[in-house]
Amino acid sequence: MKSRLSLVVSVIVLFASIAAFAAPAVLLPKGYRSWKKSERKVVTDKSSLFYGIHYIYADTKAMKGYQAGNRFAEGSRIIVEHFNIKGNPAVDGPKNMVVMMRKDKRFQKTGGWQFSGFGANGKPSGIDPVATCFGCHLKDASQRDFVISTVKDFK
Repeated sequence: MKSRLSLVVSVIVLFASIAAFAAPAVLLPKGYRSWKKSERKVVTDKSSLFYGIHYIYADTKAMKGYQAGNRFAEGSRIIVEHFNIKGNPAVDGPKNMVVMMRKDKRFQKTGGWQFSGFGANGKPSGIDPVATCFGCHLKDASQRDFVISTVKDFK
């Protein structure tokens, strides 16, 4: 009986390990630049985490969420492209990162949102979403479903 229980536990652990390693890597959605694009935002305060230039892209579900007062449906996706300021802030400098939020109730530690970061090349950056992203979203947007931007960013 004890060896049978041990075998069952071993099989469960094996399948759980395989499932963990087989989980697909988070990728930027193809074609996100065809989504609704925000106005250009320039932050010139060098002490700000958002120093630079950024554009927000929202898929159809996310736009409905913005229009509903920042109440987003499961699966809504928001992408922000960040560019450096190089000399003249009227001109976009080189892209420095891309971040994505995807509404997913499984991510309870981050308010039901999956946060993912990517380098300028679109490859995952390995940021820690709880330490790097969610603290500000919790502080600045807890009453807006943890989304800092609003429909006003999309004129």
